[in-house]
Amino acid sequence: QVQLRESGGGLVQAGGSLTLSCAASTRIHYNYAMGWFRQAPGKERAFVARISRSTSDTFYSTLVKGRFTISRDNDKNMVYLQMNDLKPEDTAVYYCAAAQDPGIYWNEDNYNYWGQGTQVTVSS
Repeated sequence: QVQLRESGGGLVQAGGSLTLSCAASTRIHYNYAMGWFRQAPGKERAFVARISRSTSDTFYSTLVKGRFTISRDNDKNMVYLQMNDLKPEDTAVYYCAAAQDPGIYWNEDNYNYWGQGTQVTVSS
């Protein structure tokens, strides 16, 4: 079982940047693809980004592509989400997730483990 803990959320002005971190309790390299999802108030949880478990291939939601970057530090069992040019519509709780098997990367059912989430609020 993998425990995930997100950090780095906060309040930022539109156009600003934040970096979210996700600490995994076990080795993730070659074992888990890692993803970020977000849930805005009154909305369903939605895919943001994913990084593969071995090749570091990345996938992004069209809403964040070009502004967000997902990366991983395999030695530290960490995953990051660098968020630039933030917009008020990026306001949400952001969740880190781990997937054991390749699958539909944007489908949350593909992910086996989830963190508790970290709040990101972007003011206009």
